[in-house]
Amino acid sequence: MRVVTFACQKGAAGKTTLVGHVGVQAELAGAGPVVLLDTDQQGALAEWWNSRQPERPAFAHTFIEQIETDLAQLRDMGFALCMIDSPSAISPAVEQVVAVADLVVIPCRPSPHDLRAATKTIELVDHLGRPRVFVLNGATAGDALTEDASTILAQAGTISPVRIHNDPEFADSMFDGLTVMEAAPDSDPAREIVELWTYLQGLMDESEILQPSERRSLAK
Repeated sequence: MRVVTFACQKGAAGKTTLVGHVGVQAELAGAGPVVLLDTDQQGALAEWWNSRQPERPAFAHTFIEQIETDLAQLRDMGFALCMIDSPSAISPAVEQVVAVADLVVIPCRPSPHDLRAATKTIELVDHLGRPRVFVLNGATAGDALTEDASTILAQAGTISPVRIHNDPEFADSMFDGLTVMEAAPDSDPAREIVELWTYLQGLMDESEILQPSERRSLAK
């Protein structure tokens, strides 16, 4: 079973929305069975999943202290992929969910505050020796700040070529316990998620993800 942890030190980076969407897309694409884990105290992913009608992806409860045991049980149950929504602050809980990940996805919005916050997440992930990839979230087409953020992130490590643009359809779909792929399958946001999952799956299929030779701060 592959484990993907979405982690970012700053709140409102879009972790929960991406976990739900990418988890659903992985299931739709045949990469499942998929199970979602919510380790954020706010419990937003659990609330969204509880409002869903579709039964897949599955959802499981865990305590940080027993996450390795629970992951082993989920693996024995036949799950092929686990997506974890982590807390929005650097803490022992975040260290645990990063440590068990085969890939750490770091969502980052194109703002100076988000770039500065991402530096702490990078330091934690690199300290634990886990592969990582940035996803530029809340992007605006043709916006200079978006382009600057993309350049800065690329200098600090692997960045997804697929950007997730700021679109109200993401939030609108989650109000109903769905995703844009289910609520608006022909929309641009749905296409972005499909392409993002395809890219992330390709990364996990590679033997390794190249990291920068030296750690760089994202913001001075």
